[in-house]
Amino acid sequence: MARVDGPDDRRAPTIKDVAALAEVGIKTVSRVLNDEPGVSPGTKDRVRRAVESLGYRRNTIASSIRRRDRRTASIGLVVEDLANPFASSVTRAIQDYAAERAHLVLVGSSDGDPARERTLVQEFGSRLVDGLIIVPSGADQSYLDYERAHGVPVVFVDRPGRRFKADTVVSDNAAGTAAAVRHLAARGHERIAFLGDRQSVYTAAQRLAGFKSAMEELRGEADRRYVRTGLRDSAQAHAAALEVCGLDPAPTALVCGNNLVTIGAVHALQELGARDRVACIAFDDIELADLLRPALTVVAQDTAALGASAARMLFERLDAPGAPYRRTTVPVRLVPRESGEIPASA
Repeated sequence: MARVDGPDDRRAPTIKDVAALAEVGIKTVSRVLNDEPGVSPGTKDRVRRAVESLGYRRNTIASSIRRRDRRTASIGLVVEDLANPFASSVTRAIQDYAAERAHLVLVGSSDGDPARERTLVQEFGSRLVDGLIIVPSGADQSYLDYERAHGVPVVFVDRPGRRFKADTVVSDNAAGTAAAVRHLAARGHERIAFLGDRQSVYTAAQRLAGFKSAMEELRGEADRRYVRTGLRDSAQAHAAALEVCGLDPAPTALVCGNNLVTIGAVHALQELGARDRVACIAFDDIELADLLRPALTVVAQDTAALGASAARMLFERLDAPGAPYRRTTVPVRLVPRESGEIPASA
């Protein structure tokens, strides 16, 4: 292989540099990089050694434009908050599934802001992602009509989109909180409080619906004095838990609608010295929940199944864009530990 002057150190090496170093044409380099037939083993070896020597990296976007299917081997993922353990766990499952299919996952957090969600989708679209998986925020995802019109399939995960039909994967939220109420009722609890997120959020509304349904079975109705919603973070949940536990009569048990609410509620119970007197069941497992005293009883979502199901749906949609839209509901399970087993006090 003849020596040629190296590329300018201030720019990345190009396919032309590889071709010059390997003493072949640009089309031959492209065939080798795309693992196409018709190139001799010796030529392949020269090209690969030139790639390694120069540190050449392919421009996948430019390559996709030249391909007939325009695929970039990448997908875009919009979650609400990547710092939230639920979101990070779902993200990992999607990344693992995509990696098996040699796809890169680009991830962004919307912070529950519909405008930011839309901006992230537009950014991913400008990078020619093959598809999108979205945890939707707000009341209108019809802007995605543009992406679909340009051949980009969409899958919603955790909650359905609005004003836009697409494949969707959700947890059985209502069944989870209903199971929590029945678990507490079996231990003598009747005054059960619910602490939840904004009711404009699909998952929060479903969890409250499951709570109310089970309370109606237990007592004929849910006592509205013991219901607090609109709690967006642990600080608000902490204040709400202190307030509801200060009622007369106070609730003997709490059902917490998500992991952030749980953190605030547990801090409130600790502050009140009531951790071993007031039963508590959390929706979503949290790190070290089993090491708390009492250990935390939870309704656990199958985040691995949520993420893998969403990714599988997206790749199936890429292969069959005209297939009917599907909705998958992933079961949840109640994990008894100690906090949900505390019996009702007088």
